[in-house]
Amino acid sequence: MSFDPVTLAWITVVFLLAGMVKGVIGLGLPSISLGLLAATLDLKLAMILLLAPNLVTNLWQAFSGGHFRLLLRRLWLFLLCAGIAIWPGSAALDAVDGRTLAALLGLLLVVYALLGLLRPPLHIAARHEIWAGPLAGIVNGLFTGLTGSFVVPGVPYLQALGLSRDQLVQAMGLLFMASTLGLGASLGGRDQLGAGLLALSAACLAPALLGMALGRRLRHRLSETAFRRVFYIGLLLLGLYIVARWIV
Repeated sequence: MSFDPVTLAWITVVFLLAGMVKGVIGLGLPSISLGLLAATLDLKLAMILLLAPNLVTNLWQAFSGGHFRLLLRRLWLFLLCAGIAIWPGSAALDAVDGRTLAALLGLLLVVYALLGLLRPPLHIAARHEIWAGPLAGIVNGLFTGLTGSFVVPGVPYLQALGLSRDQLVQAMGLLFMASTLGLGASLGGRDQLGAGLLALSAACLAPALLGMALGRRLRHRLSETAFRRVFYIGLLLLGLYIVARWIV
């Protein structure tokens, strides 16, 4: 598959911007990149391009923080279900219209943005994790397979566990890493990962890492609270735009 220079420039800008957001607040790379790319390109293509940047950036996030063993003991069943459930979700990629799947992605972005803006009080008692974890993992995996979005309901579930800030950031890294590996294995198992697309995905890593470096430098100059609000409002508008395109 070949791309014209304008499309390649757009992909570069998208991953640079998504990397900057992740550098400032520690998340947002898959949401921003998928949302922007799905608004202009094929959703399946956007999911493939996301693989390398998301895997590398979240490997670092998953293994740094000092809580890896503790989190893995607590979350392993949730993570396993989230990874495995991607396979049946992605099986529908060829059976469901791409515009419908893009609209589903838009709805997920809207839900995620509203949860971030409204911050409703969510709490899951430890005794309920035995069933809530697998359930959240399965639903999250199905949505990941269908849309490439890793966040709903996985991130709200992790936020409801009462983890410390550092533990939450590392736990999200574990979720995103497991989801990226599951998505890559699922797409590869269905022969949807061509060498050219994988090479382009690897090339997208450079602007993503550059964006993260710039974002970390901006972090100390910006109010994180204000930036998060702008981030979620932007996701909300992007999600509404994607849904509106489907309706129209």
